[in-house]
Amino acid sequence: MQEQKTPKKPLIYYCIIVMLMMFLLNAFIFPLLLQPRVETTDYGTFLNMVEDGKVAEVQMEDDHIYFTVPDEKGKTTVYQTGVWPNDNTLWERLLSHDVKFNNVVQQKTSPLVSFLVSWILPIVIFTLIGQLFMRTMQKRMGGGNAMTFGKSNAKIYVAAQTGKTFADVAGEDEAKEALTEIVDFLHNPAKYEAIGAAMPKGALLVGPPGTGKTLLAKAVAGEANVPFFSISGSEFVEMFVGMGAAKVRDLFKQAGEKAPCIVFIDEIDTIGKKRDSAGIGGNDEREQTLNQLLTEMDGFDGSKGVVILAATNRPETLDPALLRPGRFDRRIPVELPDLAGREAILRVHAQKIKLVDTIDYNAVARATSGASGAELANIVNEAALRAVRMGRDRVEQGDFEEAVETVIAGYQRKGAVISPKEKQIVAYHEIGHALVAAKQTDSAPVHKITIIPRTSGALGYTMQVDDTERNLMSREEAFNKIATFTGGRAAEELIFGTFTSGAANDIEQATKIARSMVTRLGMSKTFDMMALETQQNQYLGGDTALICSNDTAAKVDEEVLDLIKAAHEKAINILKDNMDALHQLAQYLLEKETITGDEFMKILNEMNPA
Repeated sequence: MQEQKTPKKPLIYYCIIVMLMMFLLNAFIFPLLLQPRVETTDYGTFLNMVEDGKVAEVQMEDDHIYFTVPDEKGKTTVYQTGVWPNDNTLWERLLSHDVKFNNVVQQKTSPLVSFLVSWILPIVIFTLIGQLFMRTMQKRMGGGNAMTFGKSNAKIYVAAQTGKTFADVAGEDEAKEALTEIVDFLHNPAKYEAIGAAMPKGALLVGPPGTGKTLLAKAVAGEANVPFFSISGSEFVEMFVGMGAAKVRDLFKQAGEKAPCIVFIDEIDTIGKKRDSAGIGGNDEREQTLNQLLTEMDGFDGSKGVVILAATNRPETLDPALLRPGRFDRRIPVELPDLAGREAILRVHAQKIKLVDTIDYNAVARATSGASGAELANIVNEAALRAVRMGRDRVEQGDFEEAVETVIAGYQRKGAVISPKEKQIVAYHEIGHALVAAKQTDSAPVHKITIIPRTSGALGYTMQVDDTERNLMSREEAFNKIATFTGGRAAEELIFGTFTSGAANDIEQATKIARSMVTRLGMSKTFDMMALETQQNQYLGGDTALICSNDTAAKVDEEVLDLIKAAHEKAINILKDNMDALHQLAQYLLEKETITGDEFMKILNEMNPA
């Protein structure tokens, strides 16, 4: 979409031209005009004028004498003598006739320079100070001209047909389907009016960061071919009370003038949070802005074709009055894409780069479970950058695989120096993970094992990739995941008789899964289906909080510990039963540094065909 911009005159260029002309006039023209006229005479005439008392002032130089002679009307004439002889009596003559010694010939100050220094320069300085002050006030007051209080800062996009459409949005079929009705209403409002149906005034796009909420809003405007107002919730926040509400009024006024149109408010939770008594008398700036937004949404005529779209990743913080029917009638989830969605997103972004013909998008999609659309776009870009670094003009499958690892674990630390002893520990640690995973049922297959350090701090990692997308997780699968996480520590204990700090992240992940099994997933025999924990901010990390007594929390800790101990013991038993495979695979990994899941399974199957 093209943003409608007001053309700005190049005032700075005019100023430069005027200043250049002034400089040329002052340097070349005014000196000629202001230069005093000097007449030439001989030395004898000069002495006669001195004796007659006509000389008023004199200026003596090495080769010339300049003197002034005033007439009866007060007009002064400047004379110049030629080379004057070494006359020792000249000084006495001049002093005896009261001749003053002065600078007779001098360059007069340009009136232009005098005017500039006296008038223009102070005005320019004060203007610059005023502009600096106004810009500072503008930034503090949320943008816009500081003198245009209450004006909306919304960016207006026109010619929407040249921007985004639903073809540019992949992996969000359900959200697109829910928004298609809004597009149809903006195209054909008559058929809805004929049956008496009222179109929802607003739709709230809810989902994690990077899933394409803003892109969907632009695609709706592009499909409907109507003006698109875009503004962030933070732009309503003002330093002075009442300014935010004034901006809301101005925004809806502009939208009504350009109807049919779409108004998109990004991060609406900035101004739409639940009201409380924290403000002074409930009259703070944020509440006034929210109240004005509620009034405007409830008061404007939806039949005009003004649709309000908003996006947030914190829906639980929004005021209930904002979500009631008549305001944001629809709540459209924009979730993380599934396997098919990730593959579609990869194909959309891959259209912008040059690829070989053998790219397996499904393999990349399976390796990026839980990735958002923005992360997938970053993976495609990282793959293209790697192809350039490798000196190729097309992206290959290996570039995508390395890009996935870069996003997950960071770049390779090729210059990292690791001692042979530590490298051996890391190799056994990673093979311990892979061996435990391979010897369990209901466990994702091993895709890759590496002991090359990464910039994230990992000295190595084992990647598992499911063959299919899984939406449910059984208790056995959860328990096996914990056992796989403990496999690295178990291998260190069995081979070296001690353990290192390399299992820090494994411990964190295993504890997180075990606690979720007990408190939220109902996989505990002791607590059965009792909820002991609530999840907050599900789209922003999913922080949890216990909702049980201290005694119950202590019992939860005991059961979590029992789960981790049981999984740890299971991992140790698996490795004891496959000790030869552990040694051989660890040595092979030390030699190769990186092995694929196929290589790993081939060696394991040769040693244990069963």
